[in-house]
Amino acid sequence: MSEVHEQYPLLERIDSPGEMKRLAPDELVQLSNELRQYIIDIVSSNPGHFGASLGVVELTVALHHVFDTPYDKIIWDVGHQAYGHKILTGRRDEFHTNRKYKGISGFPKISESEYDAFSVGHSSTSISAALGMAVARDHRKKKNQVIAVIGDGSLSGGMAYEALNNAGHEKKDMLVILNDNNISIDPSVGAMKEYLLDITTSKAYNKVKNDIWNLLGSLNKINPNTRQYFQKLENAIKSIVLKQSNLFESMNFRYFGPVDGHDVVHLSSVLNDIREIPGPKLLHVLTKKGKGFPMAELNQTKFHSTGSKFDKKTGEFIVSSPSSQFTRYQDVFGETLLELANQNKKIVGITPAMTTGASMNRMMEEMPDRTFDVGIAEQHAVTFAAGLAISGMIPYCTVYSTFLQRAYDQVIHDVALQHLPVVLCVDRAGLVGADGATHHGVYDIPFLRCIPNLTIASPMNEIEFRNLLFTAQENADGPFVIRYPRGRGVVKDWKKEFTAIEKGTGRFLKEGNDLAIVSFGPIGNEVTAAISELEKQDISISHVDLRFLKPLDEGLLKKLFRKHKKVITIEDGAVSGGMGTAILEFISEKGLNVEVRRLGIPDKFIDHGTVEELYKECGMDREGIVAAVKGMIGSKVLFKAI
Repeated sequence: MSEVHEQYPLLERIDSPGEMKRLAPDELVQLSNELRQYIIDIVSSNPGHFGASLGVVELTVALHHVFDTPYDKIIWDVGHQAYGHKILTGRRDEFHTNRKYKGISGFPKISESEYDAFSVGHSSTSISAALGMAVARDHRKKKNQVIAVIGDGSLSGGMAYEALNNAGHEKKDMLVILNDNNISIDPSVGAMKEYLLDITTSKAYNKVKNDIWNLLGSLNKINPNTRQYFQKLENAIKSIVLKQSNLFESMNFRYFGPVDGHDVVHLSSVLNDIREIPGPKLLHVLTKKGKGFPMAELNQTKFHSTGSKFDKKTGEFIVSSPSSQFTRYQDVFGETLLELANQNKKIVGITPAMTTGASMNRMMEEMPDRTFDVGIAEQHAVTFAAGLAISGMIPYCTVYSTFLQRAYDQVIHDVALQHLPVVLCVDRAGLVGADGATHHGVYDIPFLRCIPNLTIASPMNEIEFRNLLFTAQENADGPFVIRYPRGRGVVKDWKKEFTAIEKGTGRFLKEGNDLAIVSFGPIGNEVTAAISELEKQDISISHVDLRFLKPLDEGLLKKLFRKHKKVITIEDGAVSGGMGTAILEFISEKGLNVEVRRLGIPDKFIDHGTVEELYKECGMDREGIVAAVKGMIGSKVLFKAI
């Protein structure tokens, strides 16, 4: 047992959920307190998702106390709620490696533990997965329970409603737990939020609910037929009191709640009762994000995920990174968008629940009538943008690359096919670091470049980024995609006068004699560093910043390939079908005789770690580029596509 565990006399005894079955009520309370403090201790020195896991501590303890995991299946939605779950399921002593290179994942991962019933990085998937597991269970004549724990933020995603509708129709025995804390990353938005608020704040409803719950509890073990009668009566009274039907019960789910999500003893009792009731059920649990850590309770967005270490007593963040002199790309976006919106009244901003993360909060504060947080609903965000565009507006829709995957059909059918001037700002493009495989934005280049009518660009630095954002609305004649990474840039003084960039134009950054490197986006800065090292060894390199993947700068490429027969392409994205593939296609179509080596993300899922560690793993860091250049200069092959 490590030194830190000595503060946790009960937690140190829990190596698996089976050891929790005989805990007395007061021990459940003690375990919850120790688990919460342990999460605070570790995350304060090892940054990660924070507030969500603190909010479900009691729920996590109650679930593992009542249910027989891993035989019973718990699916967490979204997976950043699952820190307590990981600690209680045999990963307590590894938890300090959470999100670190070669350490445990920050999300549930089926390859990591048999207790992780489903890998969850994106939201709104749990009910669909749970229904699939319930159908398979019945087909195989098993008896295990299936539980989906879904946050109210995740419930803003359309997939959750598709699953609720189907699950109610199938009438399978399953439990959906709605973890209602009124926030995803930023405060939750939409009609569902208001609906849940009506339920949770209605004094009349809650009094009736408590009275009927107590009555049903006594009837539960007496007469099933009588119980069914009173359940129908309960539903009728709920509808009268709330003056509307219960959405969940209209989908054939038995609705229970709301209940206090921080009363572990009562939660355990409720779960014990509910597990005996057959069919689809929904338990509405009220929690507070960041519960037990005052600073996280007061600033839930800031403490959603801690990007740096913090003082576990005061909550003050400890920032010592020398890179802080540079601005984050997200902040360049936020400040530039607001500046452009002040100049162009047609500009509106849209984000699917990433207002702060994408820095669209700046525009929202100043122009709330022109900025829209649509909730965790990427498909809706893109088509909503299309509707605005077709009506004469210029929407800037900012979506994380990994989440844009969920709106692929909308990009094709609703934006590109109609050639609408939607500006898709693809945030967190490339490797993102500690969030790992579920969040790396490495597939957008291959899946976007095959779509007609798109302009696809990526800036090498903040000044280019600013100018691309300007260019997109200056020549708004079709969909314009700008991809940019997570993290900080490389230019201190980036607030220059806007300059429009001609679409489909790249630029020569350096002309050399031995070999050429073509880069796309900010990864070009790694190339610049590698070239400086190579020059010390008398190796002369040409460097082209492609800037636009679509359309390609054919004139620039022809000039480059007339001089160089050895070329390396590098991109912060999947090699399969990416920018390097586009270069190979160009070479083939023009009948050129050029040897090409492609650097980028290999054909496998990349786990978590720092961006620097992952670049090194993929051979995309300065040393990897230097090694690739030296290896290629020594090559004898005239035409080779790797």
